[in-house]
Amino acid sequence: MKKNITALLSALIVTASTLFVAPAFAQSAAATAMASDQLYQTFGAKPGLVKLMDDFMVRLLADPRTGPHFKPANQQRVKDQLVEQFCMVTGGPCVYKGADMKSAHGNLDITKSDFNALVEVLQLSMDAQGIAFSEQNKLLAKLAPMHRDVITVE
Repeated sequence: MKKNITALLSALIVTASTLFVAPAFAQSAAATAMASDQLYQTFGAKPGLVKLMDDFMVRLLADPRTGPHFKPANQQRVKDQLVEQFCMVTGGPCVYKGADMKSAHGNLDITKSDFNALVEVLQLSMDAQGIAFSEQNKLLAKLAPMHRDVITVE
């Protein structure tokens, strides 16, 4: 029997590493940061991410594949962490302070089907928010490598 995968969503969006830039590259890093902020802005900055996560949580709870895993969770906390994580992943100013993917999911018996169901629900939420398909793909490309640490059952 699968264990509760509440942490799947919380940790799905996070990268565990932090980028440190040497002083000699600070000017270049500032230009890159400005450019990388574009996806964050496309998603509506923090208010847009809050709106997206509000919709996402409703859909996660309603979906028979994901709902049972998220109903017992502290939904407000999950949404808050997701906003922080999406903000960081899209190039916004937030810093995620939660657990890394591997430790957050290590004992949750998450399958590829669990992961894919969550991604499908995320896509429905992005569609409902009017986020362009090309921008959705940019976000999903940033999230996709996390499957290696999230899926714990082959």
